[in-house]
Amino acid sequence: MPTSTRTKLRRMPSRGVYDRDTIDQILDEALVAHVGFASEDQPYVIPTLFARVGEQVYFHGSAASRTIRALGAGAPACFTVTLLDGLVLARSAVHHSVNYRSVVVLGVARAVEGLPERREAVRAFTERLIPGRWEEARPPTDKELKAISVLALSLDETSAKVRTGPPLDDEEDYALDVWAGVIPLHSTAGAPLPDPRLSSGVGPSDAVRRWTPQRA
Repeated sequence: MPTSTRTKLRRMPSRGVYDRDTIDQILDEALVAHVGFASEDQPYVIPTLFARVGEQVYFHGSAASRTIRALGAGAPACFTVTLLDGLVLARSAVHHSVNYRSVVVLGVARAVEGLPERREAVRAFTERLIPGRWEEARPPTDKELKAISVLALSLDETSAKVRTGPPLDDEEDYALDVWAGVIPLHSTAGAPLPDPRLSSGVGPSDAVRRWTPQRA
């Protein structure tokens, strides 16, 4: 069931998904989210890295950024992620579409003040990119943690929308001699590219080698 009237899907409600397992799976697979908010009567939508930890998502930025200032001051937020799974090619131009999985989270973000929770958020960001990387990289100092702003957004008000399957043409178009179907899309990782200033003899770490399909 929808967590609120605001997250209930009205357009194509059959694609609405409200169970937390599906929502968590989508959030845990996505790397980039977009956060929408309004500041001084101007709407903004800003991309951001994020990490889900339990019942909330963390994201961060410079304390001087408009996004952090507005959301930290209590501006309502719309947090979204989308995973693109395929191009859906129909017989009719107007019925072309995509297969996708998306999540929308509504709410008011909470500024994370304590250093222990900020450190946990940075750990989550690091592990979200490459599992095991937190143990390999230098941990943040207290000074570094004080210099960033971290926001937490509860998953209390959220929903997912999912499209799968073949194109849906008008019945009279199924007889047309036009190829129709789905072109699957996948994100893949290439071979690691070393930093030009990497010390001689330092190769990809265990975490990097485990994550990338091509070894360097």
